[in-house]
Amino acid sequence: APGTMSGSGSEEPQPSQAAEDGQQEAEQDWAAAKAFYDNLVTKRPRPPKPQNAITVAVSSRALFDLVEERRIYEEHGVEKYVEYQQNNENVTLKPGPAFYFVKALEHVNARLLELYPDDEERFDIVLMTNNHAQVGVRLINSINHYGLTIERFCMTGGESPIGYLTAYLTNLYLSADSEKVQEAIEAGIASATMFSANKDVAYSDTQLRVAFDGDAVIFSDESEQIVKEQGLDRFFEHEQLNENKPLAQGPLKGFLEDLGKLQKKFYAKNERLNCPIRTYLVTARSAASSGARVLKTLRSWGLEIDEALFLAGAPKGPILVKIRPHIFFDDQMFHIEGAQKLGTIAAHVPYGVAQKYRKST
Repeated sequence: APGTMSGSGSEEPQPSQAAEDGQQEAEQDWAAAKAFYDNLVTKRPRPPKPQNAITVAVSSRALFDLVEERRIYEEHGVEKYVEYQQNNENVTLKPGPAFYFVKALEHVNARLLELYPDDEERFDIVLMTNNHAQVGVRLINSINHYGLTIERFCMTGGESPIGYLTAYLTNLYLSADSEKVQEAIEAGIASATMFSANKDVAYSDTQLRVAFDGDAVIFSDESEQIVKEQGLDRFFEHEQLNENKPLAQGPLKGFLEDLGKLQKKFYAKNERLNCPIRTYLVTARSAASSGARVLKTLRSWGLEIDEALFLAGAPKGPILVKIRPHIFFDDQMFHIEGAQKLGTIAAHVPYGVAQKYRKST
């Protein structure tokens, strides 16, 4: 849930009367929309309620390759950009950095619907874009061309999407715009800036693979602060002294939790060996000197991670080539660039002390 970064299951404070009335009104609206949907003959599953879904909001520039269109916008202004998009309405957009991740989410949904046809706890992809509505036709045509199931569109016409992200109870927001991502992180929404890989690689189409850095991504940046201020030796000492004290949570902990919840739904149906979700921790920490605290923290949260890779400062790129994740989250651009060069789609999480040590790009 936004504001807490703790996934979709956090406890809410007691609502006021006005909030209760609003909730009742929302329920009535939902019932009317559901009745309308139920009367339509369609093979498509209805989008789940936002409070039941794991909502992943993706910007149009993360979902599709809009580099050329962006250049037109920057060099010739909004009118020429809109005109270009309208003239090319029937030209399908090429996949962007979040495309294969979204495809993998939809594969998980298809598997969940087979096992739990009436359950709404699954991914809901929302296209969140500050494009003007006139550009929508090209986006819809491209989405339909690839057979993606994206029913919710939010086209904000130049306005900030943050209010909408909160209204949709967004669990993860992916954008190509680092300023919007920073704004979302500050509003307590798990968020990352997407970067395309520099090489084309094949991604699994039967298993969603998500790789996370540890500090300042799943965990807080407390440990990175010690490294920056007091050096590595002091950090090792600190981690061993605090081995049994769980690390504080970071911005992506809630999303890891959401993935874990869905994995358990497959395990409950005896599908552990055939689970379409796999999670990886890829950290520059070294196992012997500072790994125990990380593993004990995850255990204290009741979270399993499928593979934990402690690289002791070695570059992450070569390991990521072996994993081939659909997305890799890291807080340091140095690791993002290294991953990108070797063909990994990486997402930068602008959180914590590492951001103070680099100029904004």
